[in-house]
Amino acid sequence: MKEKVRSTTIIGLIHNGSAAIGGDGQVTLGNTVVKHNSVKIRKLLNGKVLTGFAGSAADAFTLLGRFEEKLEQYSGNVSRAVVELAKDWRMDKYLRRLEAMLAVVSEDKTFIVSGNGDVIEPDDNIIAIGSGGMYALAAAKMLVKYSDLNAEEIVREALKTAADICIYTNDKINVETITK
Repeated sequence: MKEKVRSTTIIGLIHNGSAAIGGDGQVTLGNTVVKHNSVKIRKLLNGKVLTGFAGSAADAFTLLGRFEEKLEQYSGNVSRAVVELAKDWRMDKYLRRLEAMLAVVSEDKTFIVSGNGDVIEPDDNIIAIGSGGMYALAAAKMLVKYSDLNAEEIVREALKTAADICIYTNDKINVETITK
C-alpha cells in the first residue's frame, strides 16, 4: 500500500491594510514526520502577490509556475490570473491529475484555487488550505473579530493554534506580508 504524503497548513488574510500568508513546516509520510522546516509559501510579482500551497510538492510547484506565467500574461491582474489558471487546470489532461491547492493573497484580494476548477474568493478575505487549514481558519476568524492583532500576528497565532490541534501541522512557522 502506497503511503500518503501529508503536510501543510496555510492561512492567509487581509486585515487593517495589511496582507499576510503563513504556513507550517511539517511534511508527513504515513505516520512519520519526514521534514520539519519545509517552506510552503512564496512571494511573486516582486512581493505584490503571496502564495501558499498544499498537496504534493511537485504538483504544487508545477501549479505555482503556471500561476506565475498567468500573472505575467495578464500584467499582474491577480483575479484574471487565478481564473485562467483554474480553467487550464480543469481542462488540461496533465494538469487535471495534479494533487495540490493554491492559496493566493494580494493587497486587496484572497483566493483559493483547486484542481476541480474552483476559484473561491471568500467575503471576509480569510483563506486556509491543507490538513490543519480549518483549525487555523477558525482561529483567524476569532482573532480578527476579537483582537487588536495585525495581519502577520493573526496568521502566526492561527498557525500555532492549528499546530496544537492537528497532528499534520507543526510550529515551525513561515510568514510573508504585504503592507500598503
